[in-house]
Formats: sequence, structure tokens, C-alpha cells
Amino acid sequence: MPRILVSRMRDEFDWVLFIVVALIVIVGLLNLYSTGKATGAPDLYLTQLYWVVFGSIGAFILSIVDYRLYERLGYLAYGVGILMLIAVLLFGREVAGSVRWFAVGEFRLQPSELMKPLLVVGLAKYLHHDPRSEDRKIEDLIIPGLMTLIPMFLILKEPDLGTALICLLIFLSIMMLTRLNVKSFLIILTAAPISGLLAWNYLLKDYQKIRVTSYWELMTGNNPDTLGAGWHANQSMIAIGSGKVTGKGYLEGTAGPHHFLPECRTDFPFAVFAEEHGFIGAAGLIFLYLFLILWCVRIASLSRDRFGAVIAIGVGAIFFWHVVFNLGMVLGVMPVVGVTLPLFSYGGSSVLALLLSVGLLMSVSIHRYHRT
Repeated sequence: MPRILVSRMRDEFDWVLFIVVALIVIVGLLNLYSTGKATGAPDLYLTQLYWVVFGSIGAFILSIVDYRLYERLGYLAYGVGILMLIAVLLFGREVAGSVRWFAVGEFRLQPSELMKPLLVVGLAKYLHHDPRSEDRKIEDLIIPGLMTLIPMFLILKEPDLGTALICLLIFLSIMMLTRLNVKSFLIILTAAPISGLLAWNYLLKDYQKIRVTSYWELMTGNNPDTLGAGWHANQSMIAIGSGKVTGKGYLEGTAGPHHFLPECRTDFPFAVFAEEHGFIGAAGLIFLYLFLILWCVRIASLSRDRFGAVIAIGVGAIFFWHVVFNLGMVLGVMPVVGVTLPLFSYGGSSVLALLLSVGLLMSVSIHRYHRT
């Protein structure tokens, strides 16, 4: 029996998904080694490697279990995520004015990162049992909308604008691909600027508003504060441009050693990578992300049921919006909102959540061959 299981896993294992994710992780570790060495933290990549190993073990366990088990546990998993968000607000450690982490010694876990795949599972569970298959109306979005707004509200209380926006966009991405009718789509588009105005007046903190205004000043050239709030975006663009076509070479970048980019490990690792490897290296990395996202869509199209398809689309949305926001920040075309580059930026909770998401995706890919 074990031999049959091993043989089946070997034959049905999604090697393409595994190789693409592994390449992104390896390149990310090499980039983090360069960043850490340049900024006086040469062992930084080892901490990341521990999380990669831990997350990979979790992803492997998730992948070998039939994803239909997760469908049965969907609401429970979602509820656990909500409880963790409440608990971190009550008992979490405050760092730089934000309460986002459970901390025991040097170990820190950020529940809002884990909420992303748990939200996908919860929405997939709901849609799996929703009898409507087309022409979804605005009233059909009430329950999944509430399922999204609850964690968004808790995450905004931390505060963490970037993660809250990712949760909203995961919801919208899934709903747009479940045949939302045109009228409902137009209603959402009309409500978006109104919601944005309300969020600006009542939800955003002062420092978040400064990031948005500094971005606008930088884009319009209207007296940009390149020495203050606009420093990171401006220095990021300088670093990327200085890499030119082929880059300055591995370990030869200057943005990190001279502290031009204080957040180069978390928010701006792409700028360091582009400086060292140039347009060719940057384009190669973007291609890997694009391929991964399209592979998620492929897995969704081949899924045997709606639950598996929504899981695949949801995981693809997590990667897609992370890449869009992070590259938008480093290229200066979006405000700085603290969204990591998936499996590339430094951050244990982010790496763990994303690898677990890949495990869910792998389960859908592997077990689509199995009949109910």
C-alpha cells in the first residue's frame, strides 16, 4: 500500500508548480544573503531558510491530503483565522505602533498573513455549496462580502492597510470569476470611490495618508518630498535604474550597503535584485511570477469541482496582488503600503502562509485525478 501511494504521488505530483516555486524561493534566499551581507546581517537568510523548511513541510502535508477534506473543514479553518486576529489584538506584541504579532522570545507569528489562505478556503467552502452557477447578483455577495469584511476590519485595527487590501482584492478576484453579472459589476465600480473616500476620512491613519500624498507628489512632480515620506520610492527607482541591462553583479549593489533603502529586506528586495542583475534578471523574476499565476488558472480550469477551482483562483489572486502591489511600490507607480514580494521578501509569517497556500494548490492539482 505505501508503495502504491508513493508511486501515485510521483506520477501525479505537479513538478512544474514545484520547480517554479522552488526557483523563486532559491533566488529570494540568494538575494536576501546579498542584502544581509550588505547591511551587516549576514545570517538573515538562515532565519528565512528555517521558515522555508518549516513552510515546505507544512505544504507537503497539505498536498498529500485530498483537498476535499479541507472543504469539510472550511468554515472551521476560517473561524480559527478570525479567532487568531481577535487574539492578536488582545494579546499581541506592539512593534512600531502596530499590534500584528504573537511573540515568544525571538519567534513571531503574524496571523493576518495566515488569514489570506484561510479566507480563500472559507470563500471556497461557501461557493462550493452555493447552487447559483451564473449571473450572480449583488445580493449574492452579502455573505461572502461579510466573510471578507470581518477579517479586513480586524486587520485594519492592527493597523495593516496592505494586508487588508489584499484580502479585499482576493474576494473581488474570486467573485469576478464566478460570473458576476454586468449590473452588479457596475454597482461595485460605482461604490469603490465612495468607499475609498470613507476609508480616507475614517479608517486610514495619518502616516498612511502621508504615504498616499507623497506618492501623488512624486508621480506629479509637485514638490515631492524625496527626503521624507517619498524617500523609499525615490531611492528604489534610482537603484533599479542604476542596474541598467545586465546589473552591477551579485553582491555588488550599493543601495543596501549605503542604507539608501532601509526596508530593502522586506518591502524593496526587488530593487536590490534589479540593481545587481539588471533588466534581464528582473524580467526573468517577473516571468516566474507570471508563469506561476497562469499555472494557478490552469489548475483551476482542470479542477473537478468548484471548491478546487476557487482554491486555485484564490491562491493565484494572493500571488498576483502581492506582486502587483510590491512592484508598484518599488517602481513608484503605487503608494508604499508594506506588501511583500511573495516568497522573496524577508518575513517568516509571509513565507509560511504562501507556502501553505502552495500546498493547498498542489493538493488540488494532485487530487483532481481522483474520483469522489
